[in-house]
Amino acid sequence: MARILVVDDEAGIREFLSEALADDHEVAAAASGEAAWARLEREGFDLVLTDLSMPGMDGMELLRRVREAQPEVEVVVITAHGRVDSAVEAMRLGAFDYLQKPLGSLAELRLLVRRAAERRALRSFREVYVGRDEPELSHGAAVMRPVIDALRKVAATDATVLLVGESGTGKEVAAQAVHRWSRRESGPFVAVNCAALSESLLESELFGHERGAFTGAATRRRGRIELAQGGTFFLDEVGELAPGLQAKLLRVLQERTFERVGGGQTLRADVRWIAATNRDLPAEIAAGRFREDLFHRLAVFPVVLPPLRERHEDIEPLAERLLARACAALGRRPLRIDASARALLHRARWTGNVRELANALERAAILAEGEHVSASDLAIPGLTLPALGAATLAPPAPAPAPAPAPAPGPTPSEPRPLVDLERDAIEAALRFHAGNRTRAADALGIGVRTLYDKIKRYGLEDESTPR
Repeated sequence: MARILVVDDEAGIREFLSEALADDHEVAAAASGEAAWARLEREGFDLVLTDLSMPGMDGMELLRRVREAQPEVEVVVITAHGRVDSAVEAMRLGAFDYLQKPLGSLAELRLLVRRAAERRALRSFREVYVGRDEPELSHGAAVMRPVIDALRKVAATDATVLLVGESGTGKEVAAQAVHRWSRRESGPFVAVNCAALSESLLESELFGHERGAFTGAATRRRGRIELAQGGTFFLDEVGELAPGLQAKLLRVLQERTFERVGGGQTLRADVRWIAATNRDLPAEIAAGRFREDLFHRLAVFPVVLPPLRERHEDIEPLAERLLARACAALGRRPLRIDASARALLHRARWTGNVRELANALERAAILAEGEHVSASDLAIPGLTLPALGAATLAPPAPAPAPAPAPAPGPTPSEPRPLVDLERDAIEAALRFHAGNRTRAADALGIGVRTLYDKIKRYGLEDESTPR
């Protein structure tokens, strides 16, 4: 769950955005740039969703202040139709992405916010893992020396890199390092997680789309490849790509050109490609799930990242950083790791790698009562740390009993007018969801704006009061 600040001088849009995101995130709102900045100085937020055009301090000035004073906070800007130039300028200044008014579907909004929140979480992870300045991929582990040497050498070229390793080994950290060591350092670093999106959404996300290309495409949208021009494009979890997209990506890698969905204009892809996967791609090829020709295009320079359990010299320095960050987030004084905990850290297998280590240290920071983290704080009852990947915190739930056969339905009554049925359905959905229009709209399978119109038409304002 991310903490989101919605900023817009129009009350209706603030309410719409806040309600649409409230189920999954902690949302606050501000009616002006000045009010938003005051809250940002007092409180901590992960993401700011701001309109660009506002009286007084506009969204562009708010973006500049956030980038200077709180660079870890992600910013998504909202711009009016026909003002894409402003959104592009905002992205040049560091905005994560942009939305155009009128806002599209709730699914698109939630997807964009989720990606921004994931990037914010990853940024925090990287600050602990590699620091804010020079990428620090290791703390002296011998097995990492040839890996770092290889990454530095390939960074000086534009060769396509394939990073292979278990989840949590730092593949995006390595990709960021290659970008920062390359001649493209001043350009953007744009990442897409291929496992997070459906095939149709991912195609639009990669290549962009033209207005009217599909239902809901109200405006032209630039794709992530286009936004990465002059920089580095990172395809995370590339092994999850659907076959159709594999073919299209192969063409881009071969021709260095692409078209937006629904468009005929050929655009040049001036990007450096880095891909990552935790899958065994040769095995996927043998099983017919991954194209062999695409694999050879991606694996120009393959690099395998060792798991944390093979990098013992890195475990303690990483643990100290992660523990310090956990303590700061919890608002408690820094803790030290005692000898018993250090021994346990080295015995653990860390099948989840750095992410699992971070979780263990955060739990320890919560449980520790003195000034030290001990083995007892790490060895949580019911959790066997050396076999963490197979551990369970609770016994599995018993299998549910077979559902009884449904009773015969009542004899059909005289048909009722559709308007009456629709009104009853809306009223029931609003009552069931305690007046939350976003959740009611999702349950009914209609848009929130359509629901607003029907609420007014049927006089259901009392039922639609949000909880």
